[in-house]
Amino acid sequence: MTAPEENKPEEQPLLRVVKGDPDDHQLAALTAVVAGLASAAPAEDEPERRSEWANHARRVRRPLQHGPGAWRASGFPG
Repeated sequence: MTAPEENKPEEQPLLRVVKGDPDDHQLAALTAVVAGLASAAPAEDEPERRSEWANHARRVRRPLQHGPGAWRASGFPG
């Protein structure tokens, strides 16, 4: 039988320093920042705004007035 360690796939490090020689404090700060970003909740997108042309409330309007000056009154909000 083989030992359990031999069956494990080789683990890749989470972070790898490619250039420079950071000390322990710099690595700890980098790890804290990366861990904080990974655990942060994703930003919620703004809900999609609907066009006013699709607004159902625009279909409801007051009855059109008849008589003198009706054309002028039709342009004013009620």
